[in-house]
Amino acid sequence: MKNRVWELDALRGVCVIGMIVVHFVFDLVSLYGLVRWEYNSLFSFIMNWGGVLFLLISGICATLGSRSVRRGLIVFGCGLIVTAVTAGMYLLGIAHESIIIYFGVLHCLGICMMLWYFLKKLPTWALGLLGAALAITGLLIRDLRVESPYLFWIGLTTETFATADFFPLLPYLGFFLLGAFLGRTLYREKTTLFPKADPGHPIIRLFTACGRHSLIIYLLHQPVLSLIIIVLAKISDF
Repeated sequence: MKNRVWELDALRGVCVIGMIVVHFVFDLVSLYGLVRWEYNSLFSFIMNWGGVLFLLISGICATLGSRSVRRGLIVFGCGLIVTAVTAGMYLLGIAHESIIIYFGVLHCLGICMMLWYFLKKLPTWALGLLGAALAITGLLIRDLRVESPYLFWIGLTTETFATADFFPLLPYLGFFLLGAFLGRTLYREKTTLFPKADPGHPIIRLFTACGRHSLIIYLLHQPVLSLIIIVLAKISDF
């Protein structure tokens, strides 16, 4: 976006920081078992539904930007790198097989951005209707189990399927399109909805900076968290 809408960057930044906190807690409790803690309802809600907000924001941003195919290919390519790294962690015996990310948020977002090139030709009302239909369908089938192991990207998984980060096209393509519907409805002028706010406030600047660099933060945060946890594990042994 040439003229960036600061509140969208800020909201994306909130999602990124929330993701880092969730992943850090998950690593401490579930992945490495360094801390014993029962996930409370608020944490579980953020862990399970925070991605919805991120996809909604991404859908809004898609209506304000350009070169969606090129951007989508880059994001999807980064998703493949994450798959390779997590698969390597399993093959090296560093983590359980469930650490492998087959179709995470970057895979999903990359596909959504590439599909947007074609779907943006739909009228606004059709985007909203299609988005709602896909989201509802995805929520309805999320507990179904199938025999084929190759339908996970849609949202249909086997009984033994396990992964550390899972964002199938159903329902998340639906949330992306609902975001596009909101983008066309709320951001027709492609400008901020809060012209009197001060985007230069230090806290807002922190969130907007994280939002603008969300991809690189996503790629780097897990190695950094793993290093921190390894250090904490070493300290706890003394």
